[in-house]
Amino acid sequence: MIHLSQAAASEINRLKAKQHPQSLFRLTVKPGGCSDWFYDMSFDEKIKESDRIFDVNNIQVVIDHTSYDYINGLAIDYSEDLMGGAFRFQNPLAVATCGCGNSFSTTTPSHV
Repeated sequence: MIHLSQAAASEINRLKAKQHPQSLFRLTVKPGGCSDWFYDMSFDEKIKESDRIFDVNNIQVVIDHTSYDYINGLAIDYSEDLMGGAFRFQNPLAVATCGCGNSFSTTTPSHV
């Protein structure tokens, strides 16, 4: 399961309404970034057989089976500061994170 703060849910809904009103919010982990893995957020209209769908703060969140192994328990927040707005990730499975906040390392076996 993942957790979205009210601020993150509001921003996702704002982006969805502006760009893709009929789409689902997809959260994926991909190889790369400063610390082995990075979070990829997008809007998608297709659900694959191996996807898991969660209703979080009235947002349907789609996570593929493999990515779920890396983000079970992930908390996503959104905040704005002088440099602009950004999503913030707190992953209990991460053993290290990059200064950018979007990249992490984990002890989970690499199979994405």
